[in-house]
Amino acid sequence: MRLLLLGGTVFLGKHIAEAALAAGHDVTLFHRGQHGRDLFPTARHVFGDRDGGLGVLAGQSFDAVIDTSGYLPRVVRQSLRQLNRTCPHYTFISSINAYASLVEIGVTEDAPRAQLPSETEEDVSTWYGALKARCELDVQEAFGDRALVIRPGLIVGPDDASDRFTYWVARGARDGEMLAPGRPDRPVQVIDVRDLAAWTLAMVERGASGTYNAAGPESPLTMGVSPPAARSGAAKG
Repeated sequence: MRLLLLGGTVFLGKHIAEAALAAGHDVTLFHRGQHGRDLFPTARHVFGDRDGGLGVLAGQSFDAVIDTSGYLPRVVRQSLRQLNRTCPHYTFISSINAYASLVEIGVTEDAPRAQLPSETEEDVSTWYGALKARCELDVQEAFGDRALVIRPGLIVGPDDASDRFTYWVARGARDGEMLAPGRPDRPVQVIDVRDLAAWTLAMVERGASGTYNAAGPESPLTMGVSPPAARSGAAKG
């Protein structure tokens, strides 16, 4: 399969690229070259900015696109216009932050999405979830039943530069009392980036479409009790 990754050098994108190459796929990475220029020598690297610089992909066709770096609807629409006629399948990595409410338990994929205050809003730090939701709509409008939208929860694992999860693991491994948010029985969900990458690739290989939450682990996890398995799994698919 000829795969185009928009991104593919950082965290989830890197692990998807790694899994795709290990599976024998022909992988092209489109990125700015700011990270991972020397990664994956067997993949083809195409350098450019997806905001106005997609012309380097003109005339090229792929079996599937995996968009790991789409945040602004205006920019994502450029990719959709460029690739719609030459690529039969488009996967967009969204987020559970795309939901209008983040406090309800058992939210399903048809729950209301977050809304932007204005179609011109591009403040990612403030409107991250709503921007992702708008990108989802654009992808689905452009590709219809050829679109796959994945909404991961908290992604953890190798190459996570945020320290938003690993801090707690490292601190918990040390002796002594520590402050922790919430009750010990408070439920927590994380998904290992390697599991998410492998599952995403499997869904693309199947030509799956629709919208899927991607959360784990399979075994219950709380602030006070760790799951028996070290790795988490995608909840659906």
